[in-house]
Amino acid sequence: MGRNSASPDRVSSGDDNANSGGLGFHSIRDRIRFKRNPNPNTTNIDSNVKDRSKTASCPDRQWRANRSHHHTRSTARKFFLFPFRGRSLFYFFIFFAVFAFALASMVLQSSITSLFRPGSERGRLVREGLKFGSSLKFFPWRTARWFKEGGGLDRLRSEPRIGVRPPRLGLILGNMKKDPFSLMLFTVMRNLQRLGYVIKIFAVKDGEARSMWKKIGGQISILSPEGYGHIDWSIFEGIIVDSLEAKDAISSLMQEPFCLVPLIWIIHDDTLANRLPTYETMGWDPLVSYWKNAFSRADVVVFPDFSLPMLYSVLDSGNFFVIPGSPIDVWAAESYSKTHSKFQLRADYGFRKDDMIVLIVGSSFFYNELSWDYAVAMHDIGPLLIKYARAKDVGCSFKFVFLCGNSTDGYNDALQEIATHLGLPRSSIRHYGMNGDVTGLLLMADIVLYGSSQDEQGFPPLLTRAMSFGIPVIAPDYPVIKKYVVDGVHGIIFPKHKPDVLMRSFSLLISKGKLSKFAHVVASSGRLLAKNMLASECIVGYAKLVENVLTFPSDTLLPGHSSQLTDGAWEWNLFRKEIEQRTGDMENMNQRGTYVRNSSVVYSIEEDLINLVGSRNLSREESETLEQDIPTELDWEILMEIESSEEVERLEMEEIDERMERETGVWDDIYRIARKVEKLKFEANEMDEGELERTGQPLCIYEIYNGAGAWSFLHHGSLYRGLSLSARAQRLRSDDVDAIGRLPLLNDSYFRDILCEIGGMFSIAKGVDNIHKRPWIGFQSWRAAGRKVSLSTKAEQVLEETIQEETKGDVIYFWAPLEMDAGLTGSNDVLTFWSMCDILNGGNCRTAFADAFRRMYSLPSHIEALPPMPEDGGRWSALHSWVMPTPSFLEFIMFSRMFADSLNGLHTNSSKITVCLLGSSKLEKRNCYCRILELLVNVWAYHSARKMVYIDPRFGSLEEQHPIEQRKEFMWAKYFNFTLLKSMDEDLAEAADDNDFPSEMWLWPLTGEVYWQGVYEREREERYRLKMDKKRRTRERLHERMKHGYRQKSLG
Repeated sequence: MGRNSASPDRVSSGDDNANSGGLGFHSIRDRIRFKRNPNPNTTNIDSNVKDRSKTASCPDRQWRANRSHHHTRSTARKFFLFPFRGRSLFYFFIFFAVFAFALASMVLQSSITSLFRPGSERGRLVREGLKFGSSLKFFPWRTARWFKEGGGLDRLRSEPRIGVRPPRLGLILGNMKKDPFSLMLFTVMRNLQRLGYVIKIFAVKDGEARSMWKKIGGQISILSPEGYGHIDWSIFEGIIVDSLEAKDAISSLMQEPFCLVPLIWIIHDDTLANRLPTYETMGWDPLVSYWKNAFSRADVVVFPDFSLPMLYSVLDSGNFFVIPGSPIDVWAAESYSKTHSKFQLRADYGFRKDDMIVLIVGSSFFYNELSWDYAVAMHDIGPLLIKYARAKDVGCSFKFVFLCGNSTDGYNDALQEIATHLGLPRSSIRHYGMNGDVTGLLLMADIVLYGSSQDEQGFPPLLTRAMSFGIPVIAPDYPVIKKYVVDGVHGIIFPKHKPDVLMRSFSLLISKGKLSKFAHVVASSGRLLAKNMLASECIVGYAKLVENVLTFPSDTLLPGHSSQLTDGAWEWNLFRKEIEQRTGDMENMNQRGTYVRNSSVVYSIEEDLINLVGSRNLSREESETLEQDIPTELDWEILMEIESSEEVERLEMEEIDERMERETGVWDDIYRIARKVEKLKFEANEMDEGELERTGQPLCIYEIYNGAGAWSFLHHGSLYRGLSLSARAQRLRSDDVDAIGRLPLLNDSYFRDILCEIGGMFSIAKGVDNIHKRPWIGFQSWRAAGRKVSLSTKAEQVLEETIQEETKGDVIYFWAPLEMDAGLTGSNDVLTFWSMCDILNGGNCRTAFADAFRRMYSLPSHIEALPPMPEDGGRWSALHSWVMPTPSFLEFIMFSRMFADSLNGLHTNSSKITVCLLGSSKLEKRNCYCRILELLVNVWAYHSARKMVYIDPRFGSLEEQHPIEQRKEFMWAKYFNFTLLKSMDEDLAEAADDNDFPSEMWLWPLTGEVYWQGVYEREREERYRLKMDKKRRTRERLHERMKHGYRQKSLG
């Protein structure tokens, strides 16, 4: 972490933490009564301190020197220089011993701090931001609100709900290797499956874990670069991406209509974090922006430890979150122990078999560059070093090994100098850097001492690895350690900053120069604890995160509560073979001893964009050069004068040429000029390619879409034409209809969201003769292709042949049945039309439809207002995928506009919008009317006596649904009569024409044409007035010519 600068909002002062019991650096000056030298660089003072430190380190020799010195002086002189006698002398020596020890500690800390210097600019910034007494914490300031009391699904679980399908999760794997990350993710996914989630798995690359993942997600889809655009991500309640390797999937989720699908992105490694400083140094801002946009797309970016979000702080948009817990350290320890021997490692490092090796590790935040952690630790372990490193009566040789920094930074020489100051053998203290074999040092250690002054938020990973090796650990009483480790059971916990207690705790592990029986018992218990120590917290953390991030539509079953997850262990049984046989895992360990994946996508994206960065820099330099050539205001005035004089001269020459006699010219020239004029006129009125293909065809199907992400689901050909609900996401090389341009209401995002696809239909119906001049019209949502219910080529042929043969009667053909759209389970005789509508609309479909219908027709409260729908088990249309005659379409739109306005009136109070009652999730409330309006065509077709025919989208077979003969006695034909609807439409148009609005937010006039008999008469009067004005001007012009004659204008 020394390489990263901390953001100001994440660095809290030590005072705050002292009051709140938080984490942090505690000032050394608070624990030492002597302040440091304010000018440590002065040579004389350094020599004095050095001499005093030598004296303090050898108190026995100091006493002997003082004694011999006094014998060489006179009695009076001795009394003058040393006036202490008796009891005063005893107290003096006590004070002097305390002073010597404090001075030695101060010099020791000063030496450590001056030696461990940060080696990079990033480390310097962290050091400046973190002074003594301050603390470093990660606060998920935006995502933390999801875990507040009362959040998640607690409210939905307390409400009545009818769910008919489990929630769907999409999991995108960067690869399918069997490694610690796969173990963690597989364990989490299996437990989510136990809570009721259905998981569909996609993978960027195939691998050895394919059969294992099939146990969770069934058939696995391997994604190709072209395959991302052919997946309908909207069918999932949420998407989980497991690594940086799946970045291309993130890109497809950044486009509409998938940009609102909840996304959880798990980042395990620091490959990109290590490249970010390089991007900033090189000025590659587009690369930083590229990754920042990608990270901001995710609703939550999850890290397995608290150091990674610090490293990625440049990309943080408030969506970072940490769920601690990973089997990486246990995996690394077990894999390493299979291929390495503890005694061989000792021999390789120059240690003897009977040496007692005490490994001292610090905070994971300061492994590389900051030394304060170790400087503070030296104050606590100083007495321990003096007692055991110098002692010869303990039966063995103690070796204290410090694990920090890099092996090439001269830290070892600094520690040897400290050993000399303390009077310790040079071989008793050693230093090894984090860029070496960290796991090997842990394996050959007898005792691991956690000497950090930082109270970390997560359990120290090196302690976990040491416990996995069966090594007893000693650690301060920090909350995160006490949370998992029981003192005297899994390890030794001592009060921080109390060296005497540390010495007593250390002595419990030593017996006759070897580890005591108590130490072996503690080590064994610690090993069992470490194996699954963080598994339960990790599993429950992900379960809570998923239920807080995902949106659960009204038709989904709610997942089980996280309290049901009682099995808090990793799925080791599926990975045991890989742990035992894999010998190359340690190559994937970084310098902090952390298992990492090689994220090649980071470097490939860097190579792709680096050329773009260079070209932009070149263009910027060219633009700076061109700025010098920009004309001034005086230049523009001179240029305009020149152009105006040339224009006057040209007009004069044309007038002269018109009055001069000219020869007729060559016939070929005249013919060429005439053809050129005709060609220009034709190009102005020429139809585009799509319009030419549809010429003469009786049918055109408009495919409704609302984003670039849906382009791959659209069809090409003369039968289809795109209908875009977003002007910015319209296909370039196509003749798609711009719905917003035809209906300005859709420019308002609120109305575009609540109306969805039917808003596009309103735009087609407005001035339909200007865009659609065919007898049949059809619509199909882009979602039909995404859910595999769009028309096949065979079904298209059958449909075209049928509408050409069947010219009698009014019929509607549809091919996307309701049960396929919703994924409903159970038989159709159990789920009726209105019960399915209730399920899809938060249980309020019948109530809302009846209220809107009653308001639309001004029915009294005692009259039934819900049109009956049969329970014959037939199919119903969904996804706005149907074809009908164009006059029938206009009649349906007339009914739909009035119904949508009435429905909107129920959700508006004067000028305010009330809460949507037709959905439970945020996305459903945003698209409030969409699902009920999607089913409206079924009610209209059934009660207006339209023949309803289902066409199989795959084979093209036709099957009539709900025959008219069987529904005559159930139809409410009087409410769906064309004459009645037309009169109601004219009444609304007259009120709109007179500005007699029933409310400020009257929707009906905004959804289409406003036309009634008064408008027709006014238009006829306007045409008559214009005609008479034209006749009057013609008569006046003829009269003026007869009176004065024709005069030719003079030249000049």
